[in-house]
Amino acid sequence: MDPLTALAQFESEGLAAIAAATDAAALEQVRIQFLGKKQGRLKDLQSVVGKATPEERPVVGKRFNEAKDRVTEALEARLNEVAKPKIAATAIDLTLPGVPTDFGRLHPLTQTMREFREIMARFGFEVVDGPELEDEPHNFNALNIPLDHPARDPLDNFYLAAACTAHGKPVLMRSQTSTVQIRVMEHRPPPVRVISIGRVYRPDDIDATHHVMFHQMEGLMIGPDVTMASLKSVLKMFAAAYLGGDTEVRFRPSFFPFTEPSVEVDVRWKGGWLELGGAGVVDPNVLQAVGYNPEEVGGFAFGLGIARFCMLRHGIDDIRLFYQNDIRFLKQF
Repeated sequence: MDPLTALAQFESEGLAAIAAATDAAALEQVRIQFLGKKQGRLKDLQSVVGKATPEERPVVGKRFNEAKDRVTEALEARLNEVAKPKIAATAIDLTLPGVPTDFGRLHPLTQTMREFREIMARFGFEVVDGPELEDEPHNFNALNIPLDHPARDPLDNFYLAAACTAHGKPVLMRSQTSTVQIRVMEHRPPPVRVISIGRVYRPDDIDATHHVMFHQMEGLMIGPDVTMASLKSVLKMFAAAYLGGDTEVRFRPSFFPFTEPSVEVDVRWKGGWLELGGAGVVDPNVLQAVGYNPEEVGGFAFGLGIARFCMLRHGIDDIRLFYQNDIRFLKQF
């Protein structure tokens, strides 16, 4: 076989072998076969070129270099090609427009609680917290609730049969956030101006305005000159700040063991009155229970239903909607 024919065959067979290789290992075998320095076909071709006549050598030498370069370049290009990650047929088309993401939002009750904190902070109240699992001394005794009071009835509370205090006393899910005011006063001398926002639990009949678990904001202000007038001012300012300046609020005489006098706080809603919570002047017995002197300081306390304020703000007529996790309802806020 003459040198030019041999070189043409080397080039065509080398390019075909490179194209047929599917991975780097196969290409390495092609490189050894065609371009290997010790036993490759290119080495064999050098002896063929050496047999060319002096007149043929310029043409044969040039053709030898061309064939070698073409096979080498094809091999390098194929190596780069197989090294690239393969894109599956089902991969995402990056040229298509993106799909909008639905971002989560805060629950309407969470939004309301955050706004409550901000409003009361402007009035100078500090936010405090307390446990939801309570003992009887904090949930009843220190709040001036006697042993025979109906509020202690096991049927009106969530007692935990499998839990008790370190002293073997029964525990329950707190029925009011007033427990937090006791814990604060036990460890802090007057003056005190705090609020506590959290969940409370009562086995009420579930209807449009009642639930077995709901949220309250407890407020407490203790000092030498705190009166019933102070309570009325704070509650009216709070209602106006959250519901609007033209909100109509009324106070009805009531009774709570831990306040005297006591009032129910109502607001005008849909042509009627909606109860928002209870309030009153802290009973002297409660002050004495935490070591305060009722002759030197007085104060007020209030507990407001957070869900009911949220219902007023957004025109919601059923408290159960807050706890049903219906995304159609929650996406409105």
